[in-house]
Amino acid sequence: MSELRQNFSTKEWVVIATDRARRPEEMVRHRERKPLASFVANCPFCPGNEKLTPPEVLRVPASMDVPWHARVIPNKFAALSRDAQPTRTVHRTRRAINGFGVHDVIIETPDHSQVLALMPDSYVAEILRIYKIRYDELSLDPRIAHVTIFKNHGIDAGTSLEHPHSQMIATPVISLQVRERFQHALRHYDDFGECMFCQMIEEELEEQTRIVMASEHFVALEPYASPAPFSTHIYPRRHMASFGDVGGAEMSDLARVLRSTLARLYHGLADPDFNFTIRSAPAESVGVKHFHWYLSVIPRLTRVAGFELGSGMFINTVLPEAAAEFLRKVDVETVKDAVSAATL
Repeated sequence: MSELRQNFSTKEWVVIATDRARRPEEMVRHRERKPLASFVANCPFCPGNEKLTPPEVLRVPASMDVPWHARVIPNKFAALSRDAQPTRTVHRTRRAINGFGVHDVIIETPDHSQVLALMPDSYVAEILRIYKIRYDELSLDPRIAHVTIFKNHGIDAGTSLEHPHSQMIATPVISLQVRERFQHALRHYDDFGECMFCQMIEEELEEQTRIVMASEHFVALEPYASPAPFSTHIYPRRHMASFGDVGGAEMSDLARVLRSTLARLYHGLADPDFNFTIRSAPAESVGVKHFHWYLSVIPRLTRVAGFELGSGMFINTVLPEAAAEFLRKVDVETVKDAVSAATL
């Protein structure tokens, strides 16, 4: 019998379609992926083509005398303009703000063929530190209300350029979805005197059935009311409302957990397209006790159709408990060691 489960933090309902549930391995989409070259002459993100991009905002290492590991540039086709001013207009039922905002692209590596799932943990940590540097800088701008960090991997996830990159958009408003999630979290804190995310993490660690992996500082798990197959959340074990609060040791640990999670998807599900985003407190809510930031990874294994659009509810055909068990069994460390040995 199918089951409806409610997301504890958003209050949204999800249909867990057990009557037509599929085994996790059946979600593998066998398709031919062409091998990518390490350098592509016409790729604007490859080294040597820096003139094809807007002037960089950040380079690592900073010195122009050594090759770069990563670059941050303004998006050439930005959704918002950093040159505009966030002027509000209100006319009867119509409200608008000039299209101010910041839209950055983080070029994660000079290697066109690389993927985060196969990078060394130290490289992933470097990328996460870049996220934090820009996140902290943008959060200090009084015109910025919210910063969203995200990555699209693959055509089904919205990728337009193959070269490994992620993005960051800072907006002068906080979306209704984010505000509603904050309100749910605040109501829970007012009613029970504790962070609802901390409570959920504690319960999941006690039960273990939906845990993918746990480290000293982070927990990767399949949510109880997961909206899609293999939707995976990574939570800090220490209460933090903002991604900007992550410490040095925690950042290194997060890199290991994120790389391992993506590697489990890469090897277990044959490199699926995916999105990930960091859901963090807006600048105005840094330090609050009721919200807990996390990183959400959503493989694009199914499509949104009429029921989802009409009802606002998602149908998940893979039990979260089965997805967690499947991912736990993917031996990414053995594969990682084999790949490393082959490149020596």
